[in-house]
Amino acid sequence: MSNNSIVDLTNKQLRAIPQDIFQQDGVEALYLDNNEITELPAEIKKLSSLKKLSVFHNLLHEIPEAIFEMGNIELIDASANKLSSVPEELGKLRNLRVWDVQHNQIEKMPESIGDLSLLEFLYLAGNKLSYLPESCRNLHNLTYMNLSKNQFTELPEWIGDLENLVELRIFDNQLSTLPMSIGGLYNLRECYAMNNKLEILPPSIGSLSGLRKLMLEGNNLVTLPEEIGDLSNLTDLDLRDNKLMKIPSTVAGLSSLRYLDLRKNNLSELPEELQNLPNLEKLDVRLNKFLVAPKWFDEIRQRGCVVLI
Repeated sequence: MSNNSIVDLTNKQLRAIPQDIFQQDGVEALYLDNNEITELPAEIKKLSSLKKLSVFHNLLHEIPEAIFEMGNIELIDASANKLSSVPEELGKLRNLRVWDVQHNQIEKMPESIGDLSLLEFLYLAGNKLSYLPESCRNLHNLTYMNLSKNQFTELPEWIGDLENLVELRIFDNQLSTLPMSIGGLYNLRECYAMNNKLEILPPSIGSLSGLRKLMLEGNNLVTLPEEIGDLSNLTDLDLRDNKLMKIPSTVAGLSSLRYLDLRKNNLSELPEELQNLPNLEKLDVRLNKFLVAPKWFDEIRQRGCVVLI
Protein backbone atom coordinates (compact mmCIF):
# COMPACT_ATOMS: atom_id res chain seq x y z
CA MET A 1 0.00 0.00 0.00
CA SER A 2 1.66 3.23 -1.17
CA ASN A 3 1.77 6.39 0.94
CA ASN A 4 -0.65 8.24 -1.34
CA SER A 5 -3.20 5.46 -0.81
CA ILE A 6 -3.16 6.06 2.96
CA VAL A 7 -4.96 8.98 4.59
CA ASP A 8 -4.08 9.38 8.27
CA LEU A 9 -6.12 11.96 10.19
CA THR A 10 -5.50 10.55 13.66
CA ASN A 11 -5.55 13.02 16.58
CA LYS A 12 -6.69 16.03 14.53
CA GLN A 13 -9.57 17.12 16.78
CA LEU A 14 -11.95 16.60 13.87
CA ARG A 15 -15.71 16.73 14.31
CA ALA A 16 -16.34 15.82 10.67
CA ILE A 17 -14.36 14.29 7.82
CA PRO A 18 -12.89 16.92 5.48
CA GLN A 19 -14.85 16.89 2.22
CA ASP A 20 -11.75 16.95 0.03
CA ILE A 21 -10.96 13.40 1.19
CA PHE A 22 -13.86 12.12 -0.90
CA GLN A 23 -12.37 13.61 -4.06
CA GLN A 24 -9.17 11.60 -3.81
CA ASP A 25 -8.64 8.56 -6.02
CA GLY A 26 -7.12 5.29 -4.89
CA VAL A 27 -7.49 5.73 -1.13
CA GLU A 28 -7.13 2.26 0.37
CA ALA A 29 -6.76 3.11 4.05
CA LEU A 30 -8.46 5.87 6.05
CA TYR A 31 -7.46 6.42 9.68
CA LEU A 32 -9.67 8.76 11.73
CA ASP A 33 -8.75 7.60 15.20
CA ASN A 34 -8.99 9.73 18.35
CA ASN A 35 -11.20 12.51 17.02
CA GLU A 36 -14.71 13.76 17.83
CA ILE A 37 -16.47 12.62 14.68
CA THR A 38 -20.19 12.06 15.25
CA GLU A 39 -21.16 10.58 11.88
CA LEU A 40 -19.78 9.13 8.68
CA PRO A 41 -21.37 10.85 5.67
CA ALA A 42 -22.85 8.99 2.72
CA GLU A 43 -20.08 10.43 0.53
CA ILE A 44 -17.68 7.95 2.07
CA LYS A 45 -18.82 5.37 -0.46
CA LYS A 46 -17.02 7.43 -3.12
CA LEU A 47 -13.84 5.89 -1.74
CA SER A 48 -14.45 2.78 -3.81
CA SER A 49 -10.91 1.41 -3.32
CA LEU A 50 -11.08 1.58 0.47
CA LYS A 51 -9.87 -1.56 2.25
CA LYS A 52 -9.18 -0.29 5.76
CA LEU A 53 -11.36 2.09 7.77
CA SER A 54 -10.41 2.94 11.34
CA VAL A 55 -12.56 5.29 13.41
CA PHE A 56 -11.40 4.17 16.85
CA HIS A 57 -12.35 6.46 19.75
CA ASN A 58 -14.83 8.85 18.19
CA LEU A 59 -18.46 9.71 18.92
CA LEU A 60 -20.29 7.59 16.34
CA HIS A 61 -23.80 6.47 17.25
CA GLU A 62 -24.29 4.38 14.13
CA ILE A 63 -22.56 2.91 11.11
CA PRO A 64 -24.27 4.31 8.00
CA GLU A 65 -25.71 2.17 5.23
CA ALA A 66 -23.15 3.62 2.82
CA ILE A 67 -20.38 1.66 4.56
CA PHE A 68 -22.08 -1.63 3.77
CA GLU A 69 -22.06 -0.79 0.06
CA MET A 70 -18.26 -0.71 0.04
CA GLY A 71 -17.50 -4.24 -1.03
CA ASN A 72 -13.70 -3.97 -0.98
CA ILE A 73 -13.41 -3.26 2.74
CA GLU A 74 -11.33 -5.81 4.63
CA LEU A 75 -10.96 -4.06 7.99
CA ILE A 76 -13.31 -1.91 10.06
CA ASP A 77 -12.28 -0.63 13.46
CA ALA A 78 -15.17 1.25 15.07
CA SER A 79 -14.17 0.47 18.64
CA ALA A 80 -14.63 2.90 21.53
CA ASN A 81 -17.57 4.79 20.05
CA LYS A 82 -21.23 5.02 21.09
CA LEU A 83 -22.72 2.33 18.89
CA SER A 84 -25.82 0.62 20.27
CA SER A 85 -26.67 -1.56 17.27
CA VAL A 86 -25.28 -3.07 14.08
CA PRO A 87 -27.52 -3.24 10.98
CA GLU A 88 -28.33 -6.45 9.15
CA GLU A 89 -26.47 -5.05 6.15
CA LEU A 90 -23.21 -6.08 7.82
CA GLY A 91 -23.39 -9.36 5.93
CA LYS A 92 -22.83 -7.53 2.62
CA LEU A 93 -19.16 -6.99 3.44
CA ARG A 94 -18.06 -10.34 2.01
CA ASN A 95 -14.35 -9.35 1.97
CA LEU A 96 -14.28 -8.31 5.62
CA ARG A 97 -11.47 -9.96 7.58
CA VAL A 98 -11.38 -7.77 10.70
CA TRP A 99 -14.53 -6.54 12.50
CA ASP A 100 -13.74 -4.50 15.61
CA VAL A 101 -16.59 -2.89 17.55
CA GLN A 102 -15.16 -3.28 21.04
CA HIS A 103 -16.15 -0.94 23.85
CA ASN A 104 -19.49 0.24 22.56
CA GLN A 105 -23.03 -0.40 23.85
CA ILE A 106 -24.11 -3.12 21.43
CA GLU A 107 -26.70 -5.60 22.71
CA LYS A 108 -26.83 -7.98 19.77
CA MET A 109 -25.13 -8.81 16.51
CA PRO A 110 -27.15 -9.30 13.31
CA GLU A 111 -27.80 -12.78 11.96
CA SER A 112 -26.03 -11.75 8.77
CA ILE A 113 -22.66 -11.82 10.52
CA GLY A 114 -22.55 -15.48 9.53
CA ASP A 115 -22.22 -14.41 5.89
CA LEU A 116 -18.75 -12.97 6.54
CA SER A 117 -17.03 -16.13 5.37
CA LEU A 118 -13.55 -14.55 5.23
CA LEU A 119 -13.69 -13.06 8.72
CA GLU A 120 -10.55 -13.84 10.74
CA PHE A 121 -10.65 -11.43 13.69
CA LEU A 122 -13.81 -10.69 15.69
CA TYR A 123 -13.50 -8.08 18.45
CA LEU A 124 -16.69 -7.69 20.52
CA ALA A 125 -15.32 -7.02 24.00
CA GLY A 126 -16.83 -4.40 26.26
CA ASN A 127 -20.41 -4.37 24.99
CA LYS A 128 -23.76 -5.61 26.35
CA LEU A 129 -23.93 -8.91 24.50
CA SER A 130 -25.49 -11.96 26.11
CA TYR A 131 -25.62 -14.20 23.04
CA LEU A 132 -24.36 -14.55 19.49
CA PRO A 133 -26.44 -15.49 16.43
CA GLU A 134 -26.24 -19.17 15.51
CA SER A 135 -25.06 -18.09 12.06
CA CYS A 136 -21.65 -17.42 13.66
CA ARG A 137 -21.00 -21.16 13.41
CA ASN A 138 -20.31 -20.51 9.71
CA LEU A 139 -17.25 -18.35 10.47
CA HIS A 140 -14.83 -21.14 9.61
CA ASN A 141 -11.90 -18.79 8.95
CA LEU A 142 -12.13 -17.16 12.37
CA THR A 143 -8.81 -17.35 14.20
CA TYR A 144 -9.37 -14.79 17.00
CA MET A 145 -12.54 -14.03 18.96
CA ASN A 146 -12.83 -11.64 21.90
CA LEU A 147 -16.12 -11.72 23.83
CA SER A 148 -14.72 -10.37 27.09
CA LYS A 149 -16.50 -7.88 29.34
CA ASN A 150 -20.01 -8.67 28.15
CA GLN A 151 -23.03 -10.38 29.74
CA PHE A 152 -22.68 -13.98 28.59
CA THR A 153 -23.96 -16.60 31.01
CA GLU A 154 -23.23 -19.46 28.62
CA LEU A 155 -21.48 -20.16 25.36
CA PRO A 156 -23.36 -21.96 22.55
CA GLU A 157 -22.56 -25.56 21.66
CA TRP A 158 -21.85 -24.51 18.08
CA ILE A 159 -18.68 -22.78 19.21
CA GLY A 160 -16.98 -26.11 18.64
CA ASP A 161 -17.57 -25.64 14.91
CA LEU A 162 -14.99 -22.83 14.77
CA GLU A 163 -12.25 -25.28 14.00
CA ASN A 164 -9.64 -22.68 13.03
CA LEU A 165 -9.94 -20.62 16.21
CA VAL A 166 -6.50 -19.99 17.72
CA GLU A 167 -7.28 -17.52 20.51
CA LEU A 168 -10.48 -17.20 22.57
CA ARG A 169 -11.00 -14.39 25.08
CA ILE A 170 -14.11 -14.73 27.26
CA PHE A 171 -13.01 -13.16 30.55
CA ASP A 172 -15.20 -10.87 32.67
CA ASN A 173 -18.53 -12.49 31.88
CA GLN A 174 -20.97 -14.60 33.94
CA LEU A 175 -20.11 -18.05 32.58
CA SER A 176 -20.75 -20.96 34.97
CA THR A 177 -19.45 -23.65 32.63
CA LEU A 178 -18.00 -24.18 29.17
CA PRO A 179 -19.79 -26.24 26.50
CA MET A 180 -18.68 -29.82 25.85
CA SER A 181 -18.13 -28.86 22.22
CA ILE A 182 -15.16 -26.72 23.19
CA GLY A 183 -13.11 -29.87 22.73
CA GLY A 184 -13.61 -29.47 18.99
CA LEU A 185 -11.35 -26.42 18.88
CA TYR A 186 -8.30 -28.45 17.91
CA ASN A 187 -6.28 -25.44 16.81
CA LEU A 188 -6.90 -23.40 19.96
CA ARG A 189 -3.64 -22.12 21.45
CA GLU A 190 -4.80 -19.63 24.08
CA CYS A 191 -7.96 -19.45 26.19
CA TYR A 192 -8.56 -16.56 28.58
CA ALA A 193 -11.57 -17.24 30.82
CA MET A 194 -10.71 -15.24 33.95
CA ASN A 195 -13.28 -13.63 36.24
CA ASN A 196 -16.33 -15.68 35.41
CA LYS A 197 -18.37 -18.04 37.59
CA LEU A 198 -16.98 -21.31 36.28
CA GLU A 199 -17.71 -24.15 38.68
CA ILE A 200 -16.60 -27.03 36.46
CA LEU A 201 -14.63 -27.64 33.30
CA PRO A 202 -15.93 -30.17 30.77
CA PRO A 203 -13.84 -33.34 30.32
CA SER A 204 -13.60 -32.48 26.63
CA ILE A 205 -11.10 -29.77 27.51
CA GLY A 206 -8.53 -32.54 27.41
CA SER A 207 -9.01 -32.72 23.62
CA LEU A 208 -7.43 -29.28 23.13
CA SER A 209 -4.12 -30.84 22.21
CA GLY A 210 -2.65 -27.59 20.85
CA LEU A 211 -3.50 -25.46 23.90
CA ARG A 212 -0.56 -23.43 25.27
CA LYS A 213 -2.23 -21.02 27.70
CA LEU A 214 -5.26 -21.66 29.92
CA MET A 215 -6.09 -18.71 32.16
CA LEU A 216 -8.81 -19.39 34.74
CA GLU A 217 -8.15 -16.89 37.52
CA GLY A 218 -11.09 -15.66 39.60
CA ASN A 219 -13.66 -18.42 39.11
CA ASN A 220 -15.44 -20.90 41.40
CA LEU A 221 -13.64 -24.10 40.42
CA VAL A 222 -13.64 -26.74 43.15
CA THR A 223 -12.15 -29.59 41.12
CA LEU A 224 -10.46 -30.12 37.78
CA PRO A 225 -11.29 -32.92 35.34
CA GLU A 226 -8.77 -35.76 35.15
CA GLU A 227 -8.52 -35.04 31.43
CA ILE A 228 -6.67 -31.78 32.07
CA GLY A 229 -3.55 -33.92 32.17
CA ASP A 230 -3.94 -34.60 28.44
CA LEU A 231 -2.85 -31.04 27.61
CA SER A 232 0.72 -32.03 26.88
CA ASN A 233 1.52 -28.77 25.05
CA LEU A 234 0.23 -26.48 27.82
CA THR A 235 2.90 -24.03 29.04
CA ASP A 236 0.87 -21.66 31.27
CA LEU A 237 -1.93 -22.68 33.65
CA ASP A 238 -3.42 -19.97 35.88
CA LEU A 239 -5.84 -21.25 38.54
CA ARG A 240 -5.42 -18.57 41.18
CA ASP A 241 -8.36 -17.31 43.20
CA ASN A 242 -10.61 -20.34 42.82
CA LYS A 243 -11.94 -22.87 45.37
CA LEU A 244 -9.79 -25.85 44.46
CA MET A 245 -9.39 -28.43 47.21
CA LYS A 246 -7.21 -30.82 45.23
CA ILE A 247 -5.26 -31.13 42.01
CA PRO A 248 -5.60 -34.41 40.07
CA SER A 249 -2.48 -36.55 39.79
CA THR A 250 -2.96 -36.59 36.03
CA VAL A 251 -1.22 -33.20 35.93
CA ALA A 252 1.87 -35.35 35.48
CA GLY A 253 0.91 -35.35 31.82
CA LEU A 254 1.52 -31.59 31.50
CA SER A 255 5.01 -32.21 30.18
CA SER A 256 5.41 -28.74 28.63
CA LEU A 257 4.15 -26.78 31.64
CA ARG A 258 6.40 -23.89 32.66
CA TYR A 259 4.15 -21.79 34.87
CA LEU A 260 1.54 -23.01 37.35
CA ASP A 261 -0.34 -20.51 39.50
CA LEU A 262 -2.38 -22.03 42.35
CA ARG A 263 -2.58 -18.98 44.58
CA LYS A 264 -5.58 -18.34 46.80
CA ASN A 265 -7.32 -21.71 46.72
CA ASN A 266 -8.30 -24.22 49.41
CA LEU A 267 -5.47 -26.68 48.86
CA SER A 268 -4.09 -28.66 51.78
CA GLU A 269 -1.82 -30.89 49.71
CA LEU A 270 -0.37 -31.21 46.23
CA PRO A 271 0.11 -34.35 44.14
CA GLU A 272 3.69 -35.63 44.21
CA GLU A 273 3.52 -35.95 40.44
CA LEU A 274 4.05 -32.20 40.15
CA GLN A 275 7.71 -32.68 41.01
CA ASN A 276 8.16 -34.71 37.82
CA LEU A 277 7.15 -31.95 35.42
CA PRO A 278 10.38 -31.54 33.43
CA ASN A 279 9.88 -27.95 32.24
CA LEU A 280 8.31 -26.33 35.31
CA GLU A 281 9.94 -22.95 35.93
CA LYS A 282 7.56 -21.36 38.42
CA LEU A 283 5.08 -22.76 40.92
CA ASP A 284 3.07 -20.29 42.97
CA VAL A 285 1.03 -21.69 45.88
CA ARG A 286 0.73 -18.63 48.10
CA LEU A 287 -2.46 -17.88 50.07
CA ASN A 288 -3.45 -21.52 50.52
CA LYS A 289 -4.00 -21.39 54.28
CA PHE A 290 -3.87 -25.11 54.96
CA LEU A 291 -1.08 -26.13 52.61
CA VAL A 292 2.02 -27.65 54.18
CA ALA A 293 5.10 -27.41 51.95
CA PRO A 294 6.17 -30.90 50.83
CA LYS A 295 9.84 -31.91 50.92
CA TRP A 296 10.04 -32.13 47.14
CA PHE A 297 9.75 -28.34 46.92
CA ASP A 298 13.45 -28.23 47.79
CA GLU A 299 14.24 -30.69 45.02
CA ILE A 300 12.56 -28.73 42.26
CA ARG A 301 14.10 -25.51 43.57
CA GLN A 302 17.52 -27.09 43.19
CA ARG A 303 16.89 -27.73 39.53
CA GLY A 304 15.90 -24.07 38.97
CA CYS A 305 12.13 -23.92 39.54
CA VAL A 306 10.94 -20.88 41.47
CA VAL A 307 8.53 -21.94 44.22
CA LEU A 308 6.51 -19.28 46.00
CA ILE A 309 4.71 -20.29 49.17
